[in-house]
Amino acid sequence: MELFESSTLGLWKESLSSYSSRIELLNKPDLVSLDEFYRHQLPPLLRQRNPNPFITTSELSDLMRWKLSRGKWRPRLLDFVSSLDDSVVKSASEKAFRSLPDISKAISELTVLKGVGPATASAVLAAYAPDVAPFMSDEAMVAALGNSKDYTLKQYLLFANKLQEKAKELSAEGETFTPSDVERALWSCTVGAKLSSQKVQDPKSDTSKSSKRKRKR
Repeated sequence: MELFESSTLGLWKESLSSYSSRIELLNKPDLVSLDEFYRHQLPPLLRQRNPNPFITTSELSDLMRWKLSRGKWRPRLLDFVSSLDDSVVKSASEKAFRSLPDISKAISELTVLKGVGPATASAVLAAYAPDVAPFMSDEAMVAALGNSKDYTLKQYLLFANKLQEKAKELSAEGETFTPSDVERALWSCTVGAKLSSQKVQDPKSDTSKSSKRKRKR
């Protein structure tokens, strides 16, 4: 059974708890530190800017690096975002955060920025309000909707609704699961399966190297 179809809390907790180790196993430059920034440093930075929270161009650039490193690398998007004027980014993000919990309006406020589509906008919102807006990752899109080809606002709203419903279902069992937790668990599950498949197919995996070393002793 696919994880998204499962209601077994233990499976979800296991997948979510494996997230950090799978980030490390991807072995991509700076991804571990970027993920640390995105999940643990950026959220409190955004929330402490009361009464009008906002994101800076520098923070948005690091968020974009995180998004591209965890998924598909598209350098032009990073170039666009890094060249945005700080006052424009601040204004757009202030309006977006003020719009929540209206996800549709919040995404629309952010996608006026060059290089920021619904997926990047969702990552900004997820950093600020993980209990409302999940990040629109390819892996979670495929798990929840069956494909990851349609990066429109309409598709994101459908995706967000499904992850919100799953979070409520899992939280009803005594645990607190946010839509962002659901996204990370789905990403972790998909990446874990890919990494396992690659290890089985690769005859030069760590296991085979280890056994050769043992034979030499």
